[in-house]
Amino acid sequence: MSGWSNGSSNVSYTSFLLVGFPGLQESRALLVLPFLSLYLVIVSINVLVIHTVAAQQSLHQPMYALIALLLVINICTATTVVPAMLFSFFTHFNRISLTHCLVQMFCIYFLIVFDCNVLLVMALDRYVAICYPLRYPEIVTAQLLTGLVGVAAAWSTCSVTPVVGLASRVRFCRSNVIQHFACEHMALMKLSCGDISLNKTVGLTLRTFNRVLDMLLLGASYSRIIHAAFRISSGGARSKALNTCGSHLLVIFTVYFFTMTSSIVYRVARTVSQDVHNLLSAFYLLLPCLINPIIYGARTKEIRQHLLRMFQKAGV
Repeated sequence: MSGWSNGSSNVSYTSFLLVGFPGLQESRALLVLPFLSLYLVIVSINVLVIHTVAAQQSLHQPMYALIALLLVINICTATTVVPAMLFSFFTHFNRISLTHCLVQMFCIYFLIVFDCNVLLVMALDRYVAICYPLRYPEIVTAQLLTGLVGVAAAWSTCSVTPVVGLASRVRFCRSNVIQHFACEHMALMKLSCGDISLNKTVGLTLRTFNRVLDMLLLGASYSRIIHAAFRISSGGARSKALNTCGSHLLVIFTVYFFTMTSSIVYRVARTVSQDVHNLLSAFYLLLPCLINPIIYGARTKEIRQHLLRMFQKAGV
């Protein structure tokens, strides 16, 4: 039978059907417009802010480069999930191979962890800018920034690879239907036969370790930043420093709020339908991608001014 891998005593599916919203199979076409609209808005608004940062010479500074990188991650996250989902809504062709499934799983979790790690790099950048303003240009160089982003990418890879590697060794014989719109780890593990306690333990340990480490580092950085900002004698400089930090903290709150809410609901609300779980997963993946560029575009004065001038020239 197609999609099966047979051995003498080992049977395992090698392809799966992604069923994003099981309770809405007959009316799945109704989901196309909202998700397509959301995706187009996400891509457009992120590209707009990225273009503004790239086109304006005055914005070629470390902080804005990191903002642009964060928005690139937003586009990649949405693109990893939404086009495949829309394709399945349009064509009802939602079969995915195990290899493709594992690749998608890696990309989703890599981008989530990388997003959080870039926020840590941004916190370090703001820490140096506010606590050591005179030495900022000599400390935060292009080489240092590149190195930190490289470390962030490497750590993200190391955090995700064990989870995906263990998933690739699991036998899947319960069913070949994944009750999700993407290859989410636990949705795939539900199809396993045999002991997956190691998979669950490694996944939960890595997630908890990353979250606790992130919170400790972010808390340490921003407590020092806010303390230093209040010691600035100039009211204007203090206000600018706090406003910049406020934008970053709003983005951090948005990212972690949606991530943690989805995790809590998944583990606590067992009686909630699979469609609700999947909708929450879509929200936690996609809403930060929509909210982040709005926060930076509206609250970062330099970006906001360039955007307003751009709209004025276009006659909007």
